[in-house]
Amino acid sequence: MTTEVNVAALELERHTTTLTGLGARLSQTGQAAVRFSIAGVLGWIGAMKFTAYEAGAIEGLVASSPLTAWLYGRFSLQGAANLIGSIEIITALLIVAGTWLPRAALAGALGALATFFVTLTFLFTAPGWEASLGGFPALSVVPGQFLLKDVVLFAGAVWLLGDALQRLRLN
Repeated sequence: MTTEVNVAALELERHTTTLTGLGARLSQTGQAAVRFSIAGVLGWIGAMKFTAYEAGAIEGLVASSPLTAWLYGRFSLQGAANLIGSIEIITALLIVAGTWLPRAALAGALGALATFFVTLTFLFTAPGWEASLGGFPALSVVPGQFLLKDVVLFAGAVWLLGDALQRLRLN
């Protein structure tokens, strides 16, 4: 009986070790995926801001927010979009560079937090509730559901910030 118990304990330990190792590898892969997907989203959307199509598409969102409406008083429609796009691209580059440079990681995470915070406020300042469904909490497709993804992106940026702060502390 003791031999059977020892064999079962060894088998359980082997499975636990395998699962722990798999979990660690998946966590590392997930962390890299979060970092590079946030950078990819910011870079891609930032680059799109340089097109007239995207500048026009964000006009209602930007104009509806007290945090961003002032841009149109200082810049043209395309100029404001170019500024926003430049900030998003720089933030994306900082996040990527942050893979190796903790200070860049910190700046990129703060930029991402600020970006996604501002876009989340559009849920409250832009007309995003579907009137035909009774308004709140029914989100319209655009901009409501379109902006809802920024909740996850904001959460990812919080993780980026925590990671950057831990890496800065270790250096």
